[in-house]
Amino acid sequence: MVRTLTNAFTRGRLAHAFLLTGVRGVGKTTTARIIARALNCTNVEKGSTGVEIEPCGSCANCTGIAEGSHVDVLEMDAASRTGVDDIRELIDGVRYLPTFGQFKVYIVDEVHMLSVNAFNALLKTLEEPPPRVKFIFATTEVRKIPVTVISRCQRFDLRRVDSGVLASHFTKIASDEGSTLDPQALASIVRAADGSVRDGLSLLDQAINHADGELVTIGLVREMIGLADQARVFDLLEDVLEGKIGPALGQLKEQYQAGAEPLVIIQDLLTITHWLTRLKLEPDSTDLVNPPEVDVVRGQEVTRKLGMADLTRLWQMLLKGHGEVQGAVLPMDAAEMLLVRLAFAADMPSPADLVRKLTVPGPSDGEAVQVPLENKTKTDDRAEFVPTTKLAPDPVDRSSKPEVSRVPLTFAATVQMFADHGEMRLFTHLQDHVHLVSFGTGKIELRLAETAPNHLASNLAKYLHKWTGQRWVVAISDLAGEPTLSEQKLVRERERKKEAARHPEVRALLEAFPGAEIRRVRNRRTAASPKLEEDNA
Repeated sequence: MVRTLTNAFTRGRLAHAFLLTGVRGVGKTTTARIIARALNCTNVEKGSTGVEIEPCGSCANCTGIAEGSHVDVLEMDAASRTGVDDIRELIDGVRYLPTFGQFKVYIVDEVHMLSVNAFNALLKTLEEPPPRVKFIFATTEVRKIPVTVISRCQRFDLRRVDSGVLASHFTKIASDEGSTLDPQALASIVRAADGSVRDGLSLLDQAINHADGELVTIGLVREMIGLADQARVFDLLEDVLEGKIGPALGQLKEQYQAGAEPLVIIQDLLTITHWLTRLKLEPDSTDLVNPPEVDVVRGQEVTRKLGMADLTRLWQMLLKGHGEVQGAVLPMDAAEMLLVRLAFAADMPSPADLVRKLTVPGPSDGEAVQVPLENKTKTDDRAEFVPTTKLAPDPVDRSSKPEVSRVPLTFAATVQMFADHGEMRLFTHLQDHVHLVSFGTGKIELRLAETAPNHLASNLAKYLHKWTGQRWVVAISDLAGEPTLSEQKLVRERERKKEAARHPEVRALLEAFPGAEIRRVRNRRTAASPKLEEDNA
């Protein structure tokens, strides 16, 4: 942003509107005021365009803008003035030249709060801005701003401030205030700030006042903002991973009574799990930033006992539990139930172990049930059952006659011919919109659904004549007929799933994972050929 604006000032290519986005407390409004000062500074050292690049901060315009009393720089909080009348009042002065400065600057904070009509009123001015007017918009919710407004602004996304920069800044401020912070307390304040300078300064000011001239310790910061002891959170995680639910619940209760919020404890568990995963992938890396109170050697010992499947499962369960705790009426109870699930999940076999067990024949079964892992999607954790028999396809006369002489022996085989010849639209219509009344070689009687397209029957007869070399009569009937082929397929699939669910090993799998369901049933070619194919029946 600094480079872009510096070049723009130097070359006289200033935009008429700027949009500053970013998290709360990152410096959007402050930056807007600095830009306004740069536009109106009267310092003699100017760029080639006569516009000051670095505001001096001491001239009348700079001091007036810094104090908020400059008549040519108008600030508006859109959170409290959202209506179209407020915007019209603001831009009424656009047609007047600046009084003291070189530009009239309109700073609109939280611009996303404006109403639709207010944005429309502002849009006309943004389309045809007067030469001596600049707009600077600031927002934390850029997605709520109409794209027609965004497209007419020069947008800058202010990133979260790096933790190292925050730590250095807070240390200097504490020193200026005559206070000192221990490293763990400083790290906790920086972590709680989450890249926001203003949030961090508020916490720092509160901590300094609380310490009253003494050292700001980690215990004081925890007590002040309800942080958990990360070393003890790590102990809690180890108990959970070992299935020791009693000690884990006891530690959770102790930390809660000490002032730690349940949601913060779950967040720390997520942070530690992410760090352990990275440590598992890069055990010798020295660049990983570990949680301040967790020893690296201790983390490496834990990762040696865990596989990647365990860590990813732990992350997913914690992530889901975080949302439950955040939205729960009783957050502590929700956190306890999450720990119970995690502890008992530690005793459960992984899906891969269950699959391996299912691929080994049981004492009473002569044939194994196989799950084609290479065909499973990575995001689908639900079970697939593979029957040991293959349904025979619909019969078609496969004699040595020429291609045009092959005659289908069933209606399903007739419809399949359309797929074989690439007529997929007709194939879909024949599956979904046709009820068979009777079928014979050369004659088909059927009922068309109301959703069937025109000329479906005539197209059926025309293509059958083309492909078989004989004439076909397709008659339309008022009788109900059979269910459509698609409906019959759904019935068969339901029956196959019921049959699969009765298999003892699959039933055990479904009981082991509550909420799991059979999504698809596959057929195996033969016992000698393990390759599987999709069932087209």
